[in-house]
Amino acid sequence: MKKNIFLALLFAVSGLLKSQTSGPVSFGVKGGYTLSNMKFFDEKLNSKSYFYAGIVAEQPLSSKFGLQVELLYTQLGGKESYPWVEQVGSEIVEVGNMDFTYQFHQIQVPVSVKYYFIPNFSASVGMNFGFNISTKLTTGNPYLDEYKGDFNGAKTLNLFPFLGAEYKINEKFFVDARYNFNFIEVSKKNTVPTKIGFLQAGVGYRFK
Repeated sequence: MKKNIFLALLFAVSGLLKSQTSGPVSFGVKGGYTLSNMKFFDEKLNSKSYFYAGIVAEQPLSSKFGLQVELLYTQLGGKESYPWVEQVGSEIVEVGNMDFTYQFHQIQVPVSVKYYFIPNFSASVGMNFGFNISTKLTTGNPYLDEYKGDFNGAKTLNLFPFLGAEYKINEKFFVDARYNFNFIEVSKKNTVPTKIGFLQAGVGYRFK
């Protein structure tokens, strides 16, 4: 099911690109930094940082507008800790923390429309389709070995609307940044309501 959704999305995007005739499609690679913020209900977890890397294609629609599609790998998630206490004599003593780390390994397909204020600077709005490859939960405390298992509360497909900006340093190199909003829950029905928002910032190189 996951594979079928992913392939259907790629074919749809490919059709959009081929249907435009305003200019040649440009291709490139990009990579950078991801900083995600996860929350259960309204409780924010500690942020998690990772990298992202992938490919990018852009189809000019006019002198001011372009359609951009990307295929990226990254990781999202969050961390939380609770005091681990024990009774020593008549006292309750804090001896460390019980740690929980949530990891969402994703293939992402951001699709955006870009508006060029000037030839080298553009703003973008779009939707990031995040396909979970795996979702992991790691726990540990001062006395037990670290435990790693599956986190089964997440949807296979996550949707992240985003806003971004890009600056072309020259014809080949560019820098960009975007924020993916946590408007849509990533959790399945009848599980703890979970949302993730994340910042991505990096550099890229266009071949054409």
